[in-house]
Amino acid sequence: MLVFVIATLVVVAVAFFALQRGQSLSGTSVPELPSLDRNVFTLQVGDIVQYDMRDWMVEGKLTYTEDGFSWFEYMLQDNDDIRWLSASEDDTVEVSWLETVNDLDISGTPPDEIDYNGVTYEQEDDGWATMQRSGTIQRRSAESCRYYDYEGPGRAVLSIENWDGDIEVSVGQSIRPSELVLLPGSGETVYR
Repeated sequence: MLVFVIATLVVVAVAFFALQRGQSLSGTSVPELPSLDRNVFTLQVGDIVQYDMRDWMVEGKLTYTEDGFSWFEYMLQDNDDIRWLSASEDDTVEVSWLETVNDLDISGTPPDEIDYNGVTYEQEDDGWATMQRSGTIQRRSAESCRYYDYEGPGRAVLSIENWDGDIEVSVGQSIRPSELVLLPGSGETVYR
């Protein structure tokens, strides 16, 4: 009887030790669960972004790349409202909250300065970026785009993207990442 008790304790101790090391008794690794921590660079389709007292669902994600540098845009939706959350890191983390507008006509190469709704925006950056997409993305079907980024007074920002002749203009503001509450979601779109 004493041998049986000692043998049982040894088996339990070995099993406990193996599980602590992330291995099953058969020697195979136990897969790790995906991280539930979110930041503006690790959001996924189905996650929730709380901002301005509203819950926005991540419906799509664009990953832009230019000369080895990458940044992200997330299409967020709350009922019929759609916003874009842009996140990049170039010495500092830069986050913008944007809304697509249809009342600013841009054709050809955009000017260095744009006046829109009483705000003057100055061009800060431009270039060509390739893009990868996941989830639902409106009208952005090209594999690359020409972009123009503008800044206005305070935290005002304006973005122009030319997707093979389909020009999209978005306006908004720079925000601090701490203004957002990011929650892991289901991994699936909610509105499509």
